[in-house]
Amino acid sequence: MFSSRFHWDFRTNRLTQALGAMRRDGARILDLTESNPTRAGLEYPPEIVRAFDDPRMLLYEPSPAGALEARQAVASYYAARGQRVETGRILLTASTSEAYAWLFKLLCDAGSHILVPRPSYPLFEFLANLESVEVRQYPLVYHGAWAIDLDALAAAVSERTRAVVLVNPNNPTGSYVKRAELQTLARLCGERRIALISDEVFSDYPLGEAARSEAAERVATLAGVEECLAFSMSGLSKVAGLPQMKLGWIVASGPAKLRAEAIEKLEWIADTYLSVSTPVACAAARLLAAGESVQRQIRQRTAGNLAVAREALARSAAGILAVEGGWYITVQMPRIRSEEDWAIQLLSQESVLTQPGFFYDFESEAFLIVSLLTVPEVFREGIARLKRAVEL
Repeated sequence: MFSSRFHWDFRTNRLTQALGAMRRDGARILDLTESNPTRAGLEYPPEIVRAFDDPRMLLYEPSPAGALEARQAVASYYAARGQRVETGRILLTASTSEAYAWLFKLLCDAGSHILVPRPSYPLFEFLANLESVEVRQYPLVYHGAWAIDLDALAAAVSERTRAVVLVNPNNPTGSYVKRAELQTLARLCGERRIALISDEVFSDYPLGEAARSEAAERVATLAGVEECLAFSMSGLSKVAGLPQMKLGWIVASGPAKLRAEAIEKLEWIADTYLSVSTPVACAAARLLAAGESVQRQIRQRTAGNLAVAREALARSAAGILAVEGGWYITVQMPRIRSEEDWAIQLLSQESVLTQPGFFYDFESEAFLIVSLLTVPEVFREGIARLKRAVEL
């Protein structure tokens, strides 16, 4: 009697079972997977709470694209980063997950395909299947640095392909899209009438000191793309470390006529749900401003933890793959056992929680994913225990 969309395997894996058992026993676990900024020991400024002291929140004035003042705040966010974005190109959503759902509704029919990166965050299949859309993957390849396999991506395009998804920088590889890659993708999508969808939630978090020429090749946003229809997404969750505020956005780009038609249809979709709450829309400008201090703390945290991990693992059998941005690192473990066995051993013997690479569709062994957002004391001890486990 239920929809065929629900065809996933809901059985828990070995790592989840082991974690549940340890937590039931009251074990202290060093969690190196923490990705929730509100639980990461950051200091949130009181201006965030004061942002909701606004009598306008008691008045409901629905607007499909979202409140103009909030969209102006988003436009100012891009302006501060050197990108001009008119408010008419911005639509507010409750989250980037909702933004994906709206874009799949806009672009796809039942049975249409979207191309998504592999490895990447394991959310696309769920979001796509709930819209009766099929996921096809294209590979990211690693040769001392990550790159899009453009030939494999082009070969994956079919008559049913409606969009190519980019995660920029990728989660968990931390790799940015490069200008040459974007040129090729925009040309391909323009010729095949395929849209580009760019998830840019981690764009404000570069990692490490890149050479000027290398940094110049990184693409921060697709908001200026003109060759094809493109959509950039972000939101308060990562930009201001405020996932609980539930405010995201879509910026539409591309040829003017096509972009205008897309925005018109997106407003119809948005008007059906009207999901963005009035309080967060009224507070948006102040939340973005107050969130800058949280963002600075996150950048300091991730940079500090990355330095700790690099120093600890520099002369060990484990190594850190090259990373350019985001909140995560990929640790390559010795292939003497599977990454699942490594994760379970670290948990059961060292009380350290990590995520195996297959959670993110890594194609080969053996990789563990670690969050740089972790509280520094926990991170330092957890990495030390990981190193000890490798050396045993």
